[in-house]
Amino acid sequence: MGRQTSHVIVPQGTQSAQKSPKPRDPVASGERDAAHNRAAGHNYFLLDKFEAGLALRGTEVKSIREGKANLKDAYGLVKDGEAFLLNLHIGPYSHGNIANHEETRTRKLLLHRDEVRKLQSKTQIKGHTLIPTRLYFRNGRVKCELAVAKGKQDWDKRETERRREADREARAAIKANQHRSGR
Repeated sequence: MGRQTSHVIVPQGTQSAQKSPKPRDPVASGERDAAHNRAAGHNYFLLDKFEAGLALRGTEVKSIREGKANLKDAYGLVKDGEAFLLNLHIGPYSHGNIANHEETRTRKLLLHRDEVRKLQSKTQIKGHTLIPTRLYFRNGRVKCELAVAKGKQDWDKRETERRREADREARAAIKANQHRSGR
């Protein structure tokens, strides 16, 4: 005798009793940046932005997922037709062993040849440098947003702060006026 199988038909609009997938880490899924360089916008005029991959070791990727990356002192360098990221601090992986990575080693930036040429020509201009602004994940790969930057003088920083304060006061005045008018 043959075996009979029963089929359950679930009406449309109702949910079956399947487990919902485990919520992903917001850093790993790309919803949130793994690291952000806040000082870059304060200390530099950010001119052009580029996206580059990073040549990393496995423990470095896992540490970045844990949020142990720091871009504060990092900068880019173009040398011999290749681009590198120096002083990027990635803390040791918590479950790593003796084969854990060095924290501030020089890491290679993965860019196309024409992008490297563009970066080299732009950073040769006096006062311009290459600054990483953020680290994030895209499709499971670590990406770095680089900006060609020109250093700000102290008076530039004060002017930027004055402009920001004036904008803040203007927004507060508009909000107060809207609140008084009964909107």
